[in-house]
Amino acid sequence: MSDPEKEKIKKLKKKLKHQEKKNVEIRDQMAIQRTIFANERTLMAYLRTAITIIAGGFAAIKLSQHLYLEIIGIISMPLGLGLAAYSFYRYLQKQKLIERQRNDYTHTSHQHAELNEKEPTKYGNVD
Repeated sequence: MSDPEKEKIKKLKKKLKHQEKKNVEIRDQMAIQRTIFANERTLMAYLRTAITIIAGGFAAIKLSQHLYLEIIGIISMPLGLGLAAYSFYRYLQKQKLIERQRNDYTHTSHQHAELNEKEPTKYGNVD
């Protein structure tokens, strides 16, 4: 291979290495977004369950003729409200944690590129 071809290959490898580092950061950002969406899905699942418990309690009170079903309905309605309150509390706590970790995250691809330019390889030759 001639020198211009070697130089061209070297430049392409360097470009590829730099792009791979950018891709890592993109994957990290997408992972953060997936975590946020998972937290929201969990909130929706809690709320769906709470609404079902409340509706079941309401139906037990309104549609039953038996005392034990009315007692179950009276117990389940506050239980559903408590579950809804807990779900919001849990969601907000997890959201704060995600935000804190997102703020602690730093982009490193530019620092890696600078380091690779300044640091020689372990075999003593400079890329």
